[in-house]
Amino acid sequence: MKRYVIVGNGVAAAGCIEGIRSADPEGAVTVVSAEKHAVYCRPLISYYLEGKTDPERMRYRDPGFYERMGAEVLYGRRGVGIDAAAGTLALDDGSVLPYDALCIATGSSPFVPAFEGLDSVKNRFTFMTLDDAMALDRAVRKDSRVLIVGAGLIGLKCAEGLRDRTAEVTVCDLADRILSSILDGECAALMQRRLEEHGIRFLLGDSAVRFAGCEATMRSGATVPFDILVLAVGVRANTSLMKEAGGAVDRGILVDSRMQTSIPGVYAAGDCTEGEDISSGKRRVLAILPNASFQGYTAGVNMAGGSAVFDKGIPMNSVGFFGLHAMTAGTYEGDIYEERTDHSLKRLYTEGGLLKGFLLIGCEERAGIYTSLIRERTPLSSVNFELLKKGAVTAAFSPEQRRKKFGGEV
Repeated sequence: MKRYVIVGNGVAAAGCIEGIRSADPEGAVTVVSAEKHAVYCRPLISYYLEGKTDPERMRYRDPGFYERMGAEVLYGRRGVGIDAAAGTLALDDGSVLPYDALCIATGSSPFVPAFEGLDSVKNRFTFMTLDDAMALDRAVRKDSRVLIVGAGLIGLKCAEGLRDRTAEVTVCDLADRILSSILDGECAALMQRRLEEHGIRFLLGDSAVRFAGCEATMRSGATVPFDILVLAVGVRANTSLMKEAGGAVDRGILVDSRMQTSIPGVYAAGDCTEGEDISSGKRRVLAILPNASFQGYTAGVNMAGGSAVFDKGIPMNSVGFFGLHAMTAGTYEGDIYEERTDHSLKRLYTEGGLLKGFLLIGCEERAGIYTSLIRERTPLSSVNFELLKKGAVTAAFSPEQRRKKFGGEV
C-alpha cells in the first residue's frame, strides 16, 4: 500500500487528497497540519471579524471529509526536514513519517519587517489565519484605535472587518495608492473612496518606521497613536522545507505543470509554489485559492501514479469593500477596451488575438466567462468579441462552444 504525506492543511492539501483518491482509493494518506483547524476558507476571516460567519460555516469541506477520504490528520505538527534518499519527513516532535510520495502545501506567512521598537507593542497582530482573526476578535473594543501597516488585500479586508467594531481605523502604506500590486492609480482611487466613505483613514506614501508602546512614528515624522497594531506588509511563500532539502527554490518552490519539484517523489502545490503565469508567460507565485485547489488536485493525481497537468495558472483577484467589488485577472498588456461611469470601470486587455486580462470595478459581469477565455487561450476570432465587450454573455459563443463550456441545451 502506497504511503502519501501532505505537509499543510489548506485548500491545496484538500485538493491533493481528492486527487490521490481519484487514482488510488486504498493508499495511506497522512496530513501534517500546523494549524489546529480542519481545512477552512481563509478569505472569510475578515467576515468572521464582522460577525457574519463562524468557524463551522467557514469549513472548506464537510465535517466528514477526512474520514470519508481515509486521511489521518496530525494537528499542531510541522514538517521540519525531508530525507529524500530515505523517503522520510521529520516532524517537530521528533517523529519521522515514511513516504512514497510527498506534497509540500505549506502556503505562505506574513512578512514582518524589523521595525524599531516593535517588541514594545503589546497588542500587535498579523492577519493570515483563523487563529489571527480569533486573537484580534478577543482584543478589539468599541473604543479601540487600530493602525494597520499595509494597504494590500490583507490589510484592507482587515480594515473592513474591524471598522464597525472600533472607534478608528487608520491604514498606512509606503505606496502612493491602495492595492498597488493589482490596481493603477485611477482604479485604486475608486476603491479608496468607498473605504473612506465608511470612515477608514489612509496615510499613503508614508509608513511606520518605529514604535514606542502605543505610538507609531512615521517616515514623514508624524506620530500616530493606537491601541491595536496589525502588520499586513506582505507575505512570503513558505519554502524552507524544500530549500533545506536542496530543492530548487526562487520566490516560491519551483514546480512544473505536473506539480513535480526538483526532488523526485516530492510535489508542491498552492501558495508556496512558483509556476507559469500563462497570461504573461512569466514564472510567478500565484497565491490565490482557485490555483491552489487545481494545483493540489494535479499533484495528488500524479503522486498516485495518474497523469494530470495544470497549465492554466493566471493571477486573479476578487475583492469587495462595503459593497463595491473589484475583479481582476491575467496581465494588463496590449490593446485596451474601456467603459466607465462615475462609480464603475471596465477594462479588457487583448493582444495577439487573445484576451490577456481584465479589470472590473463596480460592474455586474459574469467574470468567469472572461477568465475562461484567458485560461483556455480562446481565439477571439472564434467568438463574438464585440458582444463580449459589452457584457460577458453566453450568446457570444457558438452553439457548439456553449454546449462544451456550459452544458445543457442551447
